[in-house]
Amino acid sequence: MVTITVSGLHGVGKTTTAKKLAEKFDLRYVSAGTVFRQMAEEQGMTLEEFSKHVEENPEIDEEIDQRTAKEAEKGNVLIDGRLSGWMAKNADVRILLIASLEARVQRITNREDRDLEEVEKETITREESEAKRYKKLYDIDVNDYSVFDIILNTESFNESEMVDILEKAVKIKTGTDQPPTN
Repeated sequence: MVTITVSGLHGVGKTTTAKKLAEKFDLRYVSAGTVFRQMAEEQGMTLEEFSKHVEENPEIDEEIDQRTAKEAEKGNVLIDGRLSGWMAKNADVRILLIASLEARVQRITNREDRDLEEVEKETITREESEAKRYKKLYDIDVNDYSVFDIILNTESFNESEMVDILEKAVKIKTGTDQPPTN
């Protein structure tokens, strides 16, 4: 059984990369970001509004993070989430994807067909809110990368190259040609 986490800021390519890796290794795919977006939508709020709401309601973050930790305990999973590298205590491989703010905002703008300035403002606000919440709730410094086994700049490689690099790194880290499954 193997547990892999993929973490990073918004727009680094977490979801795309994580889904492809999960498929490569025949792992369940769990996304903390999807849960967050669904909860925002259920409340009729934008991500920016919901982030502010969550600052006043820490139980929302705790619920998402507890779900992530429980999924990690089950094994044979790839967890895609901002805090997955910290929350999955039993993770075999922790991956952090990075990219500049400019690149991330451009990706989100293109993906969601939205205004660049609006996306940049929302992204900065959301990330500042998260950093503050995670420090307060869990004493996690999101700028401390020491928990990660692999850090990859997604601006340096195309999607296929990133998946190839990470596939090889996971195999090396786990010491197998293919991570074991049930």
